[in-house]
Amino acid sequence: MAPMLRLLAEQAGFESILIATGQHLELFDDALRPFGLAPDHRLDLACDSGIPAVMADAIGISLLPLLKLLAPDLVLVQGDTSSAFAAACTADYLGIAIGHVEAGLRSHDPERPFPEETNRIAIDRLSQLLFAPTQGAMDNLAGDRQITGSRHLTGNSGIDALNLVLADLPPPPPPDPRSRILVTLHRRETTGAPLRAICGALRALAARGDIVISLPLHPNPLVRAILLDELADVATIALLAPLCYRDMIAQMKASRLILSDSGGVQEEAPALGVPLLILRDTTERPEAVACGGARLSGTDPGRITADATALLDDAAAHAAMARPRFPFGRGDASRKMFTVIENYFAGRIVT
Repeated sequence: MAPMLRLLAEQAGFESILIATGQHLELFDDALRPFGLAPDHRLDLACDSGIPAVMADAIGISLLPLLKLLAPDLVLVQGDTSSAFAAACTADYLGIAIGHVEAGLRSHDPERPFPEETNRIAIDRLSQLLFAPTQGAMDNLAGDRQITGSRHLTGNSGIDALNLVLADLPPPPPPDPRSRILVTLHRRETTGAPLRAICGALRALAARGDIVISLPLHPNPLVRAILLDELADVATIALLAPLCYRDMIAQMKASRLILSDSGGVQEEAPALGVPLLILRDTTERPEAVACGGARLSGTDPGRITADATALLDDAAAHAAMARPRFPFGRGDASRKMFTVIENYFAGRIVT
């Protein structure tokens, strides 16, 4: 959303207000810093219960008086988190128009990911303006008869943010004879046996001796505990402190291969031209696979190890995936979304 905020700040007749819900405070501030942004308001909630409904309730209760006071004409929410869901519900209760950035993503499985799949469907149905990143997302929106807002194919502003950061990255690290693999793991539905199975695949890959694995630890204590228990004694796996957005992009760009259960990485890796193995059984971003930039490897350790080995050992297979692809836009999503917003307030879009 940072590129959208920067664009709005340049426009006469528009005032943008950034509200931080208080989750992952340090990571949030670090992510904004390269864009010269800081929150205008913080809810600073202790949202660490791990129960999505409790988190959404706490956010909504704190957000309600603030939105009443600010009385915005439009609330923009991005993605499918409990924060986005709570903000959309609160805005709807107050009769404030909602714009959903990243609308229309669907895994078509309410349990994977949970609660994100349910969240994004609900946000889409509440929104007056729906900004879809892909034609597939547009088709998903068109197939839901409970959606009444106007639908717009814009791409995702996450690619805008990626381009801004790439333009300001330091020189890459010196070449390493070993192949670099970046791994990110945090999904709620992966925690437990599936996560331990993934760790088994990582240990098998690390035993090759010709690779080095970097794994930034997510703040989720359940995920951290399993990763530390399973991988702390593996010499060629570096368990890192959480990385800010800029450092994460630098790590991705320097990697030969990425293994991840993240949603955003499924957009960023193809744009960077770094092959990606998606450590999930389903994805709401099938375009990443369809374009040839990613494979859906699931959580079975044998399949993960086989898919990674094929890309590490077969130069042609790696090269076939290792070119930039842009199924989620080429970096002009913020401008397209602003045009829609401008037309909405000018009365040229009726919902």
